[in-house]
Amino acid sequence: MILQTTLALAAAAAIINLWLSIRIGRVRMAEKIIHGDGGNALLLHRMRAQANFVENVPLALILIGTIELSGKGGQWLPIVGAIFMLGRVAHCLGMDSSGPTKPRSIGALITMLTLLGLAIIAVLIALGLF
Repeated sequence: MILQTTLALAAAAAIINLWLSIRIGRVRMAEKIIHGDGGNALLLHRMRAQANFVENVPLALILIGTIELSGKGGQWLPIVGAIFMLGRVAHCLGMDSSGPTKPRSIGALITMLTLLGLAIIAVLIALGLF
């Protein structure tokens, strides 16, 4: 069985992670920083944005994959997954600033609500209530 939604979202996540790496690399090259953040605030923000992406995306992919594998995904699952990925991109863009930004806040909120919603659905499926 091919998990089309999970596969497409994993591919999207890989591309986004590559884009995040390139954004970090550009700052490293411009500032000639080989290791760590070199005290550069923008580099630190971009490194944390990528780390935050890597911390949250696997949980979402696991939940999406198991929901899809259960056959309960339906038409809503790819939409939720796409919104999640857009939220992750917004969060990463918002991380470039030192202060709070709307993209960062919106991205964080989308991430938390998506993970919570997927977790609830997963529990309901496990209990046979969905």
